[in-house]
Amino acid sequence: MLIACGDALIDFVPTRNAEGREAVMPAVGGSCLNVAIGMARLGAPTGFVGGVSTDLFGRMIADHATASSVDLGLATRSDHQTTLAFVRIVAGESHYAFYDAETATRNWTYRRGTIPLDTVEALHVGSTTLVNDRGAAETTALIADARAFSTISFDPNCRPNLVKDKPAYLARMAEFAGHADLIKMSDVDFAYLFGDEPYQQRASALLAQGTSLVVVTRGNHGAVAWHAGAGQIEVVAPKVEVADTIGAGDSFQAALLFALHKQGRIARQALKDVGADELRRALSFAANCAGLTCTRPGADPPWSHEVSWRW
Repeated sequence: MLIACGDALIDFVPTRNAEGREAVMPAVGGSCLNVAIGMARLGAPTGFVGGVSTDLFGRMIADHATASSVDLGLATRSDHQTTLAFVRIVAGESHYAFYDAETATRNWTYRRGTIPLDTVEALHVGSTTLVNDRGAAETTALIADARAFSTISFDPNCRPNLVKDKPAYLARMAEFAGHADLIKMSDVDFAYLFGDEPYQQRASALLAQGTSLVVVTRGNHGAVAWHAGAGQIEVVAPKVEVADTIGAGDSFQAALLFALHKQGRIARQALKDVGADELRRALSFAANCAGLTCTRPGADPPWSHEVSWRW
């Protein structure tokens, strides 16, 4: 099984009403839930670990996840309210305003012994859950238990407007990166975390500390990856008509993990040994899935029947 641990929320995505005025439409989101949705829709056995409310929006999240074949048996249901995120698109980038005080996601607690970690091939973590102290601590505890069995995937998916102490946040992200076998970040995330440092310089440092694969996604400029054995690999982004970019990075991450799973390269040692051709196919598949997500509003990763791919 592949599992994602982290945020599940409702995005209010921009649209226009019948009179042409700005409006918003609720859509299920949350970076880590999106990754779980994406993996499950492509056909991987997938579970989600995190807090999901029992309120109106929480029921929307649960229905959406179940319809996409995500196992919510590992999630923690509570009567805390659902995190809400309001989205605006500025210069092609999604900007968020979060309402996240005392929510189900914030109150998630890792319940030791409830997750069959010996059956988990990969654990994905990241995003807003890691901003607050409690979420970061609970996720760290889960990673500590899972590392003996599972490949650790990490996407910081930075949300600067939630960060109160940037130096502390940067140190925390570095700590999570130090536990990860696979790190994916957008070019915007990279700039927030590392400023003007060259991609390859930072990737080399991450590989030297034990990470197997580092990927930077660059919107319509495609993605570039570094692997200790396979070297540097660059893939192009498909040309699509963009509705918005919400969930595109999550779709990329989900598709990359699915592709590695499909190729038998998701386990830690298998990922270390992956060949350049296999990795290029996986990255190209991920880029195409992300492109398809961009053609429709909100975080709406593709289903397996929508993606034709030769493995």
